[in-house]
Amino acid sequence: MQASEQNFSADLVIEARWVIPVNPPGTVLEDHAVALSGDTIIAILPSGQMRMRCKADAIRSLPNHVLIPGLVNFHTHAAMTLMRGLADDLRLMDWLSGHIWPAEAKHASAQFVYDGTLLACAEMLRGGVTCFNDMYFFSEMAGRAAVEAGMRAALGIILIEFPTAYAADAQDYLRKGLAMRDDLKHEPLLSFCMAPHSPYTVSDRSFEQILTLSEQLQIPVNTHLHETLDEIRESEAKFGMRPLMRLEKLGLLGPDFIAVHAVHLDQTEIALLARHGCSVAHCPTSNLKLASGIAPVARMLSAGINVGLGTDGAASNNRLDLMAEMRLAALLAKAEAADAEVVPAHTALRMATLNAAQALGLGKVIGSIEPGKSADLCAVNLESIEMSPCYDPVSHLVYVAGREQVSHVWVRGTLLVEEGRLLRMDQHLLLRKAEEWRSRISA
Repeated sequence: MQASEQNFSADLVIEARWVIPVNPPGTVLEDHAVALSGDTIIAILPSGQMRMRCKADAIRSLPNHVLIPGLVNFHTHAAMTLMRGLADDLRLMDWLSGHIWPAEAKHASAQFVYDGTLLACAEMLRGGVTCFNDMYFFSEMAGRAAVEAGMRAALGIILIEFPTAYAADAQDYLRKGLAMRDDLKHEPLLSFCMAPHSPYTVSDRSFEQILTLSEQLQIPVNTHLHETLDEIRESEAKFGMRPLMRLEKLGLLGPDFIAVHAVHLDQTEIALLARHGCSVAHCPTSNLKLASGIAPVARMLSAGINVGLGTDGAASNNRLDLMAEMRLAALLAKAEAADAEVVPAHTALRMATLNAAQALGLGKVIGSIEPGKSADLCAVNLESIEMSPCYDPVSHLVYVAGREQVSHVWVRGTLLVEEGRLLRMDQHLLLRKAEEWRSRISA
């Protein structure tokens, strides 16, 4: 996977027992190495050839590891990590209206978002996540936290019709979101999305504005959609149609549209999303925990819909663990379809990497290990009693390994996690901040 046959130089060569590039699909490269120049992947070769042809400033040998692209958390509310376990075992609307929204009204602030997002970044990095798609208030603070952590983030320009501590009305949300984008658009780790909360909290007029801005800025739109049956029934009563049909009539469906959750879809709606080239952010753990249901992932994939994986927020999951989401997504799809062959391990890994990256407009930069792409990488150690024996490293990644096996993480060629340790974040400070917020919120 190196165009030139001549010798070359690199800043770093990472040698691994296995390299799983994700693209081409189904590829497993044994005893291979990846060469980096600065923040970019420049070559992928058998380890022996790499040593003969490449003069490297440094070599990192990972003899019992599998090297994969950094994982992409396709949907989360990072700052809500400070609400982890605040209100559990409740239905979605009871959880939101009775607990989460009141807590946000009292405590959500710029500092809350900054501290909560830093805590989330630390958790995600240790689990191999190098990029996350965030939807929350005070998004500028989320972006600044991500940059401090060294992570990529796709920041949502959020819109919701009711007032919060962040904004007074729909126009205020948009003004502040667009100002955030203007302030942060030159940060190389950050990208942006339009993020109307959901059809049940956003008006037709606001959706039309969202569509115009998305087209002008050439950024995706993502919104919670068909998460619960109650949401659908309310839409039918108020608008005379299901939420997805309403969004189609408003013109929102297209290749830049991301339906978050998409649990309750009939076959016509699956065909509609496929025809428009839409993507789906599948959050299996959150869907189960809130009893929202089981999304028809196998049918979506079969129809050609691009499906990626997200954790949702830690308040409704209660983990930001994309390794766990891969396993659960694969198992649930098999059960829902009554077919053990659907969502095989390679597909689950692609959902957690390249599928999500492509939907966020980042597919040419991250999501696979290819020359010319950014060096966003994750190494998983398969040397342990729990991991042995290993016949298929991709199967092990999805069905056996957990985030505790993540050993090394690079973003843009910078090592951020080494042997499971965070290198540029102060763990003790993060724990102290989390405890301060716990005391404040619980009081």
